[in-house]
Amino acid sequence: MNHSRCARLLLLLLASLMPALTEAAATESLKNFIKETRTVRANFSQTLYDKNARTLQESKGTMLFERPEKFRWTYEKPYEQLIVGDGIQVWFYDQDLNQVTIRQFNIAIGSSPAALLAGSSTIEDNFVLNELGLQNEIEWLEAIPKSKESAFEFIQMGFSPDGMLRIMALRDSFGQTTLLTFSDLEKNPKLPIELFKFTPPANADVISD
Repeated sequence: MNHSRCARLLLLLLASLMPALTEAAATESLKNFIKETRTVRANFSQTLYDKNARTLQESKGTMLFERPEKFRWTYEKPYEQLIVGDGIQVWFYDQDLNQVTIRQFNIAIGSSPAALLAGSSTIEDNFVLNELGLQNEIEWLEAIPKSKESAFEFIQMGFSPDGMLRIMALRDSFGQTTLLTFSDLEKNPKLPIELFKFTPPANADVISD
């Protein structure tokens, strides 16, 4: 399973349409989004591209997170997969394989999208932020992990004028790009704590660090 992937390819597709911003609008949108948001619920569509921008896989699902350091990603199509983090551990559950992989939280997320959105530390502690411009009323920001051990080269985020996160683009060290588009995003819904806990099925194959 591709737990998460990264991408500058999106900007290559949009670059010709993107004028420069005169102020750090996207950076402020990210900081305000994190400052004002404790919980999030959203649907997402995910497309994985190879280094030549050819589509490798398309999937859909739901995203939940609660700051600090709790998140739940559910892939519904084409395969049912689940990623749950509780701040201590992260569980990766592949329903088709009936396999659970357990990793320590700080190792599993590192400088990842989950760390950026649901992490407890200041953004600049883990990422270098760069403004990328405005395209079709979406403000674009790039976050480059400071850690050389990150699985991602960079993460790009697009915010609408109301400060809502709409798009994330990620590129990994293999040159593959993941494009995530969010819809029906809710800020600060009440989320039961049970959503951020996971117990492996009794007959599942469990692999841990």
